Amino acid sequence: MKRTGEIVLSIIGVVLYALCALGGFIGASVLNNEQLMSNLANEMATPQMPASDIMTMFDTASGGIMLFGIISVVSLILGIVAAVMLKGNKKPKAAGIILIITSVLGTIVTVLGVVIPAIFLLIAGIMALARKPKPAPDASPTAESRIDKHN
Repeated sequence: MKRTGEIVLSIIGVVLYALCALGGFIGASVLNNEQLMSNLANEMATPQMPASDIMTMFDTASGGIMLFGIISVVSLILGIVAAVMLKGNKKPKAAGIILIITSVLGTIVTVLGVVIPAIFLLIAGIMALARKPKPAPDASPTAESRIDKHN
């Protein structure tokens, strides 16, 4: 049985996760640029919110964006593993479970940050679990066919 649909959806999800990871790491590197963030914090500072509070906010955001990138890379790797398992119909049940768990946990951990790529992996995982293999043709004649031949 061909698993083209599941593989294509998995690859689309993997590509989108790669873009999320790239965006996460670029965002984290920008937020880790002390001089740039210091200048931005000084420009944004108000009497109600001093620059030091803004810098603290940038540091927190940097950690969150880095987590976003790491989760995206892990999901990307698991998506590739699942797609390889689907190739040739090797282990479709295991691949489906990996795809579903990856999409659900990735979405929860990133607080809906990667929901679009996760939808592709979720659909591929459900398809992998739901599709039943066609029964193999039976080479031995059934009892009915043997009775029919004798009459």
